[in-house]
Amino acid sequence: MNNVEPVRSKEKIYAIKQYILSDKYNQEYQARDYLLFVFGINSALRISDLLSLKIKDVINSQGEIKESFKIKTKKTKKEMKILINESVRKALKFYLEKEKFPDPNDYIFKTRTGQNLDRIRAWVLIKKWVKAVGLDPSSYGTHTLRKSWGYHSRKNFGIPIELISEKLRHKSNAITKRYIGISQEEINNIEKSL
Repeated sequence: MNNVEPVRSKEKIYAIKQYILSDKYNQEYQARDYLLFVFGINSALRISDLLSLKIKDVINSQGEIKESFKIKTKKTKKEMKILINESVRKALKFYLEKEKFPDPNDYIFKTRTGQNLDRIRAWVLIKKWVKAVGLDPSSYGTHTLRKSWGYHSRKNFGIPIELISEKLRHKSNAITKRYIGISQEEINNIEKSL
């Protein structure tokens, strides 16, 4: 089981967004990196699937942002429908304003040379973001974005673990509980409060 943590604090999520949008951040990659963070914590996609997205996956032939899209995941080879929620929509608009008429076949998360961003570079970025807001980078990595979706779906929105498990395509609820960081202590505290 992957040992990285979700970003548990809503305040830290907000702080990461503000850090990426700040004047201190590399302006060339600001819109891309902001979209990577926002898309990652709002989609539950694995980093490999997120990094494989192309403009045509999220923009229709009229140049409008789609309501949703389907992706065949690399690990499970199963099709997954991804809703483009309002947070992702705003981040996409910001990105598209900066990119100015990107080619539909371009990767969304690309390097200066036009290649898609790789896992290692995404890992470095995530570590940089969490460190900038005072979190220990050794506890975070590429699974952090996906885990954050699961953690906050349950913690802040009360989504049942069964639905989170289904979305994450896990084989059991127990795997999902471990994956998103539900500890025995947390379970005990819930039981005490009932």
